[in-house]
Amino acid sequence: MINKQQLINRFISYVTIDTESDPESKTTPSTAKQWDLANKLAEELKAIGLSDVTIDDKAYIMATLPSNVDHDVPTIGFISHFDTTPDFTGANVKPQIIEDYDGKDLVLNEAENIILSPDYFDDLLLYVGQTLITTDGTTLLGADDKAGICEIVTAMEYLIQHPEIKHGTIRVGFTPDEEIGRGAHHFDVEKFGADWAYTMDGSQIGELEYENFNAAGAKVHIKGKIVHPGYAKGKMVNSMYIATEFINSLPRLETPEHTEGYEGFFHLCSIKAEVEETVLEYIIRDHDKEHFEARKEVMQKITSEINSQYGREVITLDMNDQYYNMKEKVEPVMHIVDIAEEAMKQLDIKPLIKAIRGGTDGSQLSYKGLPCPNIFAGGHNFHGRYEYVPVESMIKATEVICKIAELTAVKK
Repeated sequence: MINKQQLINRFISYVTIDTESDPESKTTPSTAKQWDLANKLAEELKAIGLSDVTIDDKAYIMATLPSNVDHDVPTIGFISHFDTTPDFTGANVKPQIIEDYDGKDLVLNEAENIILSPDYFDDLLLYVGQTLITTDGTTLLGADDKAGICEIVTAMEYLIQHPEIKHGTIRVGFTPDEEIGRGAHHFDVEKFGADWAYTMDGSQIGELEYENFNAAGAKVHIKGKIVHPGYAKGKMVNSMYIATEFINSLPRLETPEHTEGYEGFFHLCSIKAEVEETVLEYIIRDHDKEHFEARKEVMQKITSEINSQYGREVITLDMNDQYYNMKEKVEPVMHIVDIAEEAMKQLDIKPLIKAIRGGTDGSQLSYKGLPCPNIFAGGHNFHGRYEYVPVESMIKATEVICKIAELTAVKK
């Protein structure tokens, strides 16, 4: 059995280290503070008994659990990221442990009246009677993806302590900067040396995913002209009004809060605005490659039309692809999904096979030659103050890792 308290202690030791990444930074990792957890993890992997533990100059961590069988077994990997999103602060995380959750409102922060309620987040009702770890309402939690790291480390430790569980060679990989789309950029697939891998970066218990968004990021720069407002007639050009035209030209219902399933979206993440200049930051997402390309064309068309309307280049558009749908790389090797599905079934977990409304390191790694489906890590409401994780889901995810290792080693 997985030791529940040890798992909780390990998780809390990770989430209380600030590892927020920074999309504006050009370094890898994008923030120096990611090294704090990276170095701790490298030492911990050595301490539990893994071999070939390495941490490179960009904070990528790899380690090996050697095979304990005589026959040939594919080398598999498990991967998670240790950075947290810049969408919400990850500094001074103060986890709260709720034993035997009763299905009612949870007061995260009485002073600020921050309440985690099943009336709004109905997934909470799946976990009545379980142990939840929440925030104090002022930060995110960091279960995305420190829950995944915790599960992988705990599973490796368990397999070392229980040699009666037979397995082939297992590789472990921890990455920086996943949250800003760069987690796989410097991941050395050849050095990792696995036939395939799994990211432990999903949400609800049972999730098993091999489809994800195609993704791009866009920066829209709008130039205005500032003059004294008392003498501005015919001279001032207010970039914020032009920005409003751009925003309103995109389909209002094709945004995250109005879409689900396979529906794509345009998401306005940030506005930095003054009369002289406004910068809009968007992410563009769609599972369908043709629809994805069409969305990018819409952005370009709106830019051209507004520039024509003003008779000069008031808008410049900087747009870059971030990652693609891993489906086409995983479908030819569907047995790797089948193994994970069978592992869940043997543990009485109902597999929830669906498309990720997001991306993982696995989507990029799949295109670098390492097919990499995604498995649940257990957390909910990522990237904000209402994030929480049921401890029992983390235990189950740890058991899934062990079971996948066992099933992969079954002699054919």
